[in-house]
Amino acid sequence: MKVNQDKMKFLLNKVPEVTIFFWIIKVLCTTVGETFADFLNFSLGYGLSLTTMIMGIAFFIVLYFQFRATKYIPGIYWLTVVLISVFGTLVTDNLTDNIGIPLETSTIVFSVLLGLTFLCWYLSEKTLSIHSIYTRRREVFYWLTILFTFALGTAVGDLFSEQLGLGYLLTGITVIMIITCVFLARKFMKLDGILTFWIAYILTRPLGASLGDYLSQPINNGALGLGTTITSIIFLIAILAIIIFLAVTEFDTTSKHITAETNQAIGSKKHVLMQTVVVLCIFFVVGIGGYVGLNNHIASQTDATQATLAGQLTDFVQIESDMLNDINANDFAMAKKDADNLEHQWDTSEPKLRKIDGNTWTQIDGTIDVVLAAVRSGSPDDSKCKSAVNDSLSSLNKANK
Repeated sequence: MKVNQDKMKFLLNKVPEVTIFFWIIKVLCTTVGETFADFLNFSLGYGLSLTTMIMGIAFFIVLYFQFRATKYIPGIYWLTVVLISVFGTLVTDNLTDNIGIPLETSTIVFSVLLGLTFLCWYLSEKTLSIHSIYTRRREVFYWLTILFTFALGTAVGDLFSEQLGLGYLLTGITVIMIITCVFLARKFMKLDGILTFWIAYILTRPLGASLGDYLSQPINNGALGLGTTITSIIFLIAILAIIIFLAVTEFDTTSKHITAETNQAIGSKKHVLMQTVVVLCIFFVVGIGGYVGLNNHIASQTDATQATLAGQLTDFVQIESDMLNDINANDFAMAKKDADNLEHQWDTSEPKLRKIDGNTWTQIDGTIDVVLAAVRSGSPDDSKCKSAVNDSLSSLNKANK
């Protein structure tokens, strides 16, 4: 009787079975979350605030239909994941760029929020399994968890790849190595399946973001230079193809291990708790150690007597001056090349400059984002471009004196 009840509950489950397609489409969604946000922000020139508003509205509309559905529907579910990945990315970007909250703070806050969500979910439902999402309350916990994993993954990814200078490629490789270690621990050390799933789910966010940045960012920025438009289109087409395949085959709606997973959760709570504590300690030690090591490396390259950015921004002043001349000459093709150069030089210098004066760096970074969005717009507006560059030049010159 109990087995029949479990099967009936699964028929009403609102999330897919975890297969290889689940992880492929998850990485694709997180990549799109990074590139599509940049596409709207910079390529279309919407700016960070408007982009966040648009994607937030779209996300909550689709989430409404996801809650209205009575079973797992591939199209609605994965569209919700795509939009929550974009929205989660933008939440962290707004905290960093618009409000000026350090990435370290965002990482800590979202880690705590994610941990509290897991705790409340478990205390309320006695399980964190995604195979048990057949009540409204569990679905609320599930999507709240997903949102925090994307926001946390964005903060951690940006912290290590950009602020600490690890770079997109090395960050992606590092995440792949960690996921591989988790997989091996699951296979040979019997690491709990639910714990393994959520670790991998969190880690695929910085992996997808690093992949998206590596594919889309300019070649002179150490990436492949496909651009956010092409990268977003390629991955959206791939996502659509997989969704159609899953909708037709129903490959991810067949459960094979519901009873086994339930029995394991009941019979080994203390063992799983011990594993969770050990894993958290390992991640804490490795994360803090990596942060301190990279931070010390940046400090060793920074002049200890340099307390301000004075004299450090001359190259950026020159780049933006050249860009302004190109705009005045109505040569937007060259202005866009200047924008690529500006972004590359600024990102490369971020660890050092941010170490010297984080507040001023954040303020200038905001003006540079406006410049990049204005110049890279599909139809650049002459007056907006001039205004954006002049405002940024004013901030650069002020800090460079």
